[in-house]
Amino acid sequence: MGKKFVEAQSKIDVSKVYGYDEAIKLMKEVSFAKFDESVDVAAKVNIKKSHSVRDTVVLPNQFKGEKKILVFAKGDKAKEAEEAGATFVGAEDLVEKIKGGWMGFDLCVATPDMMKDVGKLGPILGRKGMMPNPKTRTVTMDVKGALEELKKGRIEYRADKTGVVHMSVGKVSMDPSKIEENLKVFISDLVKKRPSDLKGDFVKSLSLSSTMGPGLKIEIVEA
Repeated sequence: MGKKFVEAQSKIDVSKVYGYDEAIKLMKEVSFAKFDESVDVAAKVNIKKSHSVRDTVVLPNQFKGEKKILVFAKGDKAKEAEEAGATFVGAEDLVEKIKGGWMGFDLCVATPDMMKDVGKLGPILGRKGMMPNPKTRTVTMDVKGALEELKKGRIEYRADKTGVVHMSVGKVSMDPSKIEENLKVFISDLVKKRPSDLKGDFVKSLSLSSTMGPGLKIEIVEA
């Protein structure tokens, strides 16, 4: 650990569970990086191997730059995508272009009829976490709706193999109230993913930190 990290950590009571407003204020005070760090949440959830925690959420306060969105679609749905502001629209032509090494986009959406061809890109898109998926509403006939949500800042989250969900809810430079609003929306959405057959607590712990800073334990509000 670097000197600045140790100094920042010394200002945090590791035995304390902080309220959201206090945690955000302290997180901003101890951030030390020279760039505008992300505000990150790590949620430890109680799940079995048979459970899956994966979804998307639209946070009320945007903090990421505009994304280049590619839509795999044909006919009327391709036209719908173009009118809704997709950066790239195509079908087999884009599949072949990506096979050739092109990756000039950030997000993908596909209509169900295109997945037979798009599925061939699994080794490429899957490795980058960009494969269209019905669970994240990126395989859909509602192309316009998907694009509107993605442009508003819809973000995907999922539990990793250790049962931890990592999520960015803002930037250190943002107004604390906006960070807190995003945080509450994310946590509210996450607790709704509690498996129906689960016994005991679903969210076991929550930690808030800046990209480079130490974590602060924060309260769990499952309501």
